[in-house]
Amino acid sequence: MDDIKIRDYIINNFKDDDTETIKKAIEESIKEQDEVTLPGMGVFFEIIWTTSSEDEKNAILEKLKNRFHEKTN
Repeated sequence: MDDIKIRDYIINNFKDDDTETIKKAIEESIKEQDEVTLPGMGVFFEIIWTTSSEDEKNAILEKLKNRFHEKTN
């Protein structure tokens, strides 16, 4: 991956996949807790974030805040 940026690599890797394949990749990444997959998950989140409305972003932020709060109690 000399000249290929990680974003482009991940997007190209999944661009022809169906939703079930993408879901499986996400679920396996979470299940395995492999830090190697974190950049890919970051790209997925970036896509979600940049294509979300302000209301959707606020809902995401609330979910994150609540989950962080749960983890500390």
